[in-house]
Amino acid sequence: MAYQGFAQEYLGIPAVTRAYTTACVLTTAAVQLEFITPFQLYFNPDLIFRKFQIWRLITNFLFFGPLGFSFFFNMIFLYRYCRMLEEGSFRGRTADFVFMFLFGGFLMTLFGLFASLFFLGQAFTIMLVYVWSRRNPYIRMNFFGLLNFQAPFLPWVLMGFSLLLGNSIIIDLLGIAVGHIYYFLEDVFPNQPGGKKLLLTPGFLKLVFDTPEEDPNYNPLPEDQSANQPAADQDQNQQPPPQ
Repeated sequence: MAYQGFAQEYLGIPAVTRAYTTACVLTTAAVQLEFITPFQLYFNPDLIFRKFQIWRLITNFLFFGPLGFSFFFNMIFLYRYCRMLEEGSFRGRTADFVFMFLFGGFLMTLFGLFASLFFLGQAFTIMLVYVWSRRNPYIRMNFFGLLNFQAPFLPWVLMGFSLLLGNSIIIDLLGIAVGHIYYFLEDVFPNQPGGKKLLLTPGFLKLVFDTPEEDPNYNPLPEDQSANQPAADQDQNQQPPPQ
């Protein structure tokens, strides 16, 4: 019963959130069990383009360090805000959500070409937090019972917390910058005078991830209606022969 409850709860997680968080947990577990090492995962342009180790373009977003406080802290925020985005402003728009992943990952990878950044998962989490916070500006937040603030300040609070822990804030600033670029192009610029929507989700993503909408003006042929009608209903609709 416990297994069935866990499986039901797991399958109830939105698809993109479930896939990404599962990949992150499995990657960390594989490193902990020494099936792989972080040296096989980190972002290295020379190995990517000269040795064709293309998987590094993805794996550097999946590893958040060894098991510990930092890992669980990042996983909680990743799961929470990724799920709230997918169930909130991206509800019914899975293709658009996947496109945001690709767009954000592409910009971070470009920046990684010119900076010594080895793992970009934390920056990706901050990007998700930033987009959610800007789309929910009036929500009051509480950080460990110490600070009360409006949602748009959350990415900056997280950056300050990272600074207190002695971590570099370059990763946090990268996530905030990429999140702001996406938010501006998607939510701000199209609503300005003369503005237009620049981020258009490719059709193949919609074909793969979004279920096609039914045409309200579509009328099936009579034979299709009868074929889809239950047998009992068909018998009731048949007229009795004349006496």
